[in-house]
Amino acid sequence: MRDLLTKHDIQLTKSLGQNFLHDAHQLERIAAAAELAAADPVLEIGPGLGPLTELLLQQSGKVLAIEMDGRLVEVLQDRFAAALTDAKLELLHADALEFLKTEARDWREWKLVANLPYSVASPILVELAAGHRAPRMIVVTLQLEVAKRLMAPTDGDDYGVLTLLVQLDFEPRGWFKIPPGCFFPAPEVDSACVCLVRRTAPLLAEAQRVAFRRVVKKAFSQRRKMMLKLLKQDWPKEKLEAAYTALQISPQERAEKLSLEQFVALTKILSPATETVP
Repeated sequence: MRDLLTKHDIQLTKSLGQNFLHDAHQLERIAAAAELAAADPVLEIGPGLGPLTELLLQQSGKVLAIEMDGRLVEVLQDRFAAALTDAKLELLHADALEFLKTEARDWREWKLVANLPYSVASPILVELAAGHRAPRMIVVTLQLEVAKRLMAPTDGDDYGVLTLLVQLDFEPRGWFKIPPGCFFPAPEVDSACVCLVRRTAPLLAEAQRVAFRRVVKKAFSQRRKMMLKLLKQDWPKEKLEAAYTALQISPQERAEKLSLEQFVALTKILSPATETVP
């Protein structure tokens, strides 16, 4: 990697979270976790110098790689010229988060397999994981702290908004740590690869998703406060108390004590599928 960067006269940019995974064993573990088949389309965000891209091209049907750094795009164009010519690789020079916000593509048959830039990992996952167009599997390397939040069980220190927004559509399958020394340059934080699989059936109707997000964000806006007091800022007291009674939730309960299923049930009462969310 040093030689490649020197050859192209590239100085890495810390603000872009450019810590490239180079350890062959860890790269193979990531590809194996994705359970790739010859026909699978794969989305890779932040390919960097392309070590994971190489494995994905070998094991999948096609790869769409999105890279924000134009200098690295030139490296990838040179390295994977044949795959670009054969249309097995589509390489975009773009801001992945902005691309996902405007792209109308249906990702349901795709798998996201990537070493995500740590600075934008959470918003990218929330954007891509939401709704009926979400990919069928997500296998990503990110900061260990974020990985723990994605995989967190109810009533844990890491359980919160990110947990619920992603687990609404995805079931956690497993994760493994990746030491800092496996990256160049070595990051100052620990990393992990997580695997999430899209749920076979949606837990909420599309019309209720906005309300779910509102409930969850309001409930965790002040973790140490009773959730009922926080929700009363946005919903009528009578409706909330009736919902709490129906679901047998204590009025003193804090958000971290409620499971995903309880948040889903609460959303269904506060925002029936036929009701327009303001």
